[in-house]
Amino acid sequence: MSLLKRYRFSFLIAFVLVLLYFINREIAVKAIHITGYSFKEMILIIPPIFILLGLLDVWVPKEVMMKYMGEKSGIKGIILSFLLGSAAAGPLYGAFPVAAVFMKKGVKFTNILIFIGAWSTTKIPMFLFELSSLGSKFAVTRLLVDIPGIIMIAYILSKLVSKDEVKKIYENAELM
Repeated sequence: MSLLKRYRFSFLIAFVLVLLYFINREIAVKAIHITGYSFKEMILIIPPIFILLGLLDVWVPKEVMMKYMGEKSGIKGIILSFLLGSAAAGPLYGAFPVAAVFMKKGVKFTNILIFIGAWSTTKIPMFLFELSSLGSKFAVTRLLVDIPGIIMIAYILSKLVSKDEVKKIYENAELM
């Protein structure tokens, strides 16, 4: 029963695809191809991320993570969150398992939000692509606007989310 409840949205989508197949076969086949491509892409990206997370979990003690990215980390936690998020490669969904491990290691909630923001916005490969294709003025301006924007959003979100909700998020991360 819990399996059915856990994957209810996946079953719902599968049902909608079957229904769509009988209504408009062409769109359904296209949707299935797109779903298959996305699934294949995810299968290729997620395993290396989990291997790196396993190594992070074993090699980096919780005390070290708390020292550099925990509640009292200050500006070095922010900088480290930006560097780790910006150095990442892959789609945003790859950031969430990393964030879960960070939570297990006692990383400050605001630094996790900064890490996710950096992963989605300030990736180094994206910055290099922008430099070459859109010019340095655009790339640097976007980066200079994004960095304070990510910090502000992270602090606003951390103030808007109650301590109970943050505690629940950390407890859910422990279960993963």
